[in-house]
Amino acid sequence: MQSQTIDPAKTELNHHHTAEATVGHHEEHPDHRLFGLIVFLIAEGMIFMGLFGAYLAFRSTLPVWPPEGTPELELLLPGVNTINLIASSFVMHNADTAIKKNDTRGMRTWLAITAAMGAIFLVGQVYEYTHLEFGLTTNLFASAFYVLTGFHGLHVTIGVLAIVAVLWRSRVKGHYSSEKHFGIEAAEIYWHFVDVIWIILFGLLYLL
Repeated sequence: MQSQTIDPAKTELNHHHTAEATVGHHEEHPDHRLFGLIVFLIAEGMIFMGLFGAYLAFRSTLPVWPPEGTPELELLLPGVNTINLIASSFVMHNADTAIKKNDTRGMRTWLAITAAMGAIFLVGQVYEYTHLEFGLTTNLFASAFYVLTGFHGLHVTIGVLAIVAVLWRSRVKGHYSSEKHFGIEAAEIYWHFVDVIWIILFGLLYLL
């Protein structure tokens, strides 16, 4: 019986080829993060559409809407909040534009302004809550109002936290660049989603 001799050089060469093939295999995988984000936002949008549909069903089936005795909503503060949120979307887009030019400082500045504008929106919403003349269980309109605005406010809070997280990660040099900026794009897309939902919500609750 003859013993077999293992050639170390061939073993190392085969390992090198295997490693290269593994790296190449991983590099061939497409990036599905954006697709996943879009699917998530579609799911969230369906939840909002369900809430909007329920609200419209209540409005169309009840003889009087809002129910008699419901204090009229003020438009000044929600109107200012709406302008603030719409403007913040343009500010957020400036952050994405800046990083695509490798302007990290500009990107951070625009992100910080967007987060501040989002925080101002939330403060305005809390202020409105504390000055409303009806509570969560006053009537059907009041319940629908708090559920819709509260659920949207939760999404704004998540958006602000996401922007702050992007700002925190941008402290690492080279973490974001013109070639690598998915985190910023994802935060921007989410923020635009929150903005569009609020425009619909504002029209339903305050203008109709």
